[in-house]
Amino acid sequence: MPKPSAQPSISAPAHKSRPDASGLECIKPLVSTLEETPEAIGTVVKGNIPSWIHGSFLRNGPGKFEFGEDSYTHWFDGMAMMHRFHIKDGEVTYSSRFLRSDSYVQNLEKNRIVVSEFGTMAMPDPCKNIFARFFSRFQLPKTTDNASVNFVKYKGDYYVSTETNYMRRIDPQSLETKDKVDWSKFIAVNAATAHPHYDRDGTTYNMGNSYGKGGFFYNIIRVPLPEEKVERDEADLTGAEVLCSIPASDSRRPSYYHSFAMSENYVVFIEQPIKLDLLKFMMYRIQGKSFHKVMSWDPSLKTIFHVVDKRTGKHSKVNYYGNAMFTLHQINAYEDQGHLVMDMCCGDDGNVIGDFTLENLSKASGEELDKFYNGLCTNLPRRYVLPLDVNEQTPIDENLVRLPFCTAKAVKMADGRVYCVHENLYGDDLLEFGGLEFPLINYNNYNTRKYRYYYGCGFGHVFSDSLLKMDVETKELKSWRYPGLYPSEPVFVPSPDATDEDDGVVMSVIITPREEKSTFLLVLDAKTFKELGRAEVPVNVPYGTHGVFNDRA
Repeated sequence: MPKPSAQPSISAPAHKSRPDASGLECIKPLVSTLEETPEAIGTVVKGNIPSWIHGSFLRNGPGKFEFGEDSYTHWFDGMAMMHRFHIKDGEVTYSSRFLRSDSYVQNLEKNRIVVSEFGTMAMPDPCKNIFARFFSRFQLPKTTDNASVNFVKYKGDYYVSTETNYMRRIDPQSLETKDKVDWSKFIAVNAATAHPHYDRDGTTYNMGNSYGKGGFFYNIIRVPLPEEKVERDEADLTGAEVLCSIPASDSRRPSYYHSFAMSENYVVFIEQPIKLDLLKFMMYRIQGKSFHKVMSWDPSLKTIFHVVDKRTGKHSKVNYYGNAMFTLHQINAYEDQGHLVMDMCCGDDGNVIGDFTLENLSKASGEELDKFYNGLCTNLPRRYVLPLDVNEQTPIDENLVRLPFCTAKAVKMADGRVYCVHENLYGDDLLEFGGLEFPLINYNNYNTRKYRYYYGCGFGHVFSDSLLKMDVETKELKSWRYPGLYPSEPVFVPSPDATDEDDGVVMSVIITPREEKSTFLLVLDAKTFKELGRAEVPVNVPYGTHGVFNDRA
């Protein structure tokens, strides 16, 4: 990729650093192996859970961190544990199951780790002789199907997914594991994200990748709805297609990505400076290194925004870019007066992904834990605006963003590329909460549309220790925060007679490491952000990743 021409005399708005923390409590119970609860059990409801809420809050995340004498290195590596909070008539039941992935079953049978994960390399079988163990290093490692990141939906079926080419279909009521799905059997991709987007007609979009003699490509995937609703005995992704293939700027060092942005008419892939060294990737098993060791953060590179028309699959001829940043989760994206507005949580140090080792997360309270937290990057919400009507007649060296409510900038450079500078999408009071991640909106009604509110977790600790609501128009912040309580990613559920964007509730699973068997499902009034009720669970629950509300289960 050629170096960009000189930057215009504009720069990204600086933000103050969050205050350093001290005296953080140990959170090891949040990342410890726990037992599953396959049969639904009752909870103790306190307060009032609205009777109109009817359905299941489904969550996913790591829940088992060792087999025999082998232990995982990274939090991402733990075996997937699925959770279901079933809500009806103001009452709540809870159940959980480990995903019966091939990885889980094989590890359990051998009573050791035999399938490599993101941060843990499976060692050769100690029962083999020295020559067999040596040559096993040269075999391609098995790709894990430990789908511990999210619940997703394709053609009306629920799946759990991670960032490999495998998913598992799930019964959303019993949490039983069904068939294994290999993306490469349906479409030419080697992996897919765990964060698809959904159009209002039910069409699902996702990002995958492929590589071969032609280089490395980022692929935008489209999966249509089934032509008719039928009960199926196995997963069905027929009709899936690659909408567009985007060549990597450096085919030897493609970018890591966790998600992507989508507006009504466009998909935006963000090529960021977290790089995967493919040569190291090919050699990492021989060297005995885990996958995350082939990732590196290169702040000397720019971030590139690839815009693709969802209707035609054509990649925009306009090259948009900005300063180095990394992003895991998008908030929302929409089109307004010839602009594409993208809101996302961003950081300035992509090394943070590799820092979430179980050793770091299990540190006892004291100087070492404080030092680890204070060294982590602060993720904050930002807004980037891409002007869509850029051509040869567009003037250079002037701000092309004409939205009156926005301070983001975009300038066409002499080489034709458009340099984008973000707007900070928060007030200084957010810094007291340690930044924001796990952002969610009223997705069903405002995804790809202009919106006003988003919800997320504040990170005043290594894991989230608050729930937040932000007004993007006024930057007003509302919070729910209590010492010793650790919320999961919030989920918004609209009320059946909603007239306003924030008519509904926000739900989150609250983990309580100070007390045994006291986890609870929290229900907040989304408008006031005041607690309505909680359902206390009489078993321990681990800290999770992502989930959904299913109003049909």
